[in-house]
Amino acid sequence: MRALEERALRVARTRWHTPAAERAVARFSRVGEHGAVWLALGAAATALDRPRRARWRCALSTIALAYTANTAIKLLVRRRRPELEGLPALTATPTRLSFPSAHASTSFAGALAYSRAGLPAAPLYALAGGLALSRLYLGVHYPSDLIAGSLLGSAVAALACPRRSPRSPRSPCPPR
Repeated sequence: MRALEERALRVARTRWHTPAAERAVARFSRVGEHGAVWLALGAAATALDRPRRARWRCALSTIALAYTANTAIKLLVRRRRPELEGLPALTATPTRLSFPSAHASTSFAGALAYSRAGLPAAPLYALAGGLALSRLYLGVHYPSDLIAGSLLGSAVAALACPRRSPRSPRSPCPPR
């Protein structure tokens, strides 16, 4: 399995790379650090959409919960980031731990939570997928880190933000 992951990572690190593309992907990836883009989106929606404020607060807290769960798992698993000979990572990382990917966890939690809060799912998932894949392109995660992160984020959001029932269209969050 590890050999297959390293082959996939090597392909991601050697195909479609130009200096301009690498700079652009690194900049794009930075917006996902610590779930920043998702937290900003949720904070803006919470502030601007008064009728659905409770829904947005719940979705916003889901991103924080996904990030916290991701960090706890990372500290338990302690998997080191990839190191490919001759292909150094193209961006700095906050830690040397890689499993699961926090970019993937927060992004997929955000995509599901915000789509259930009322935003269109397709652009949210496009952003989530792009942020997750940027980490592979930059050489800081194995493919399984992305898969585990996306599953973790999706599970957290599915539990924290259940689908709205026809009887209760105003809030996807469980009653408090």
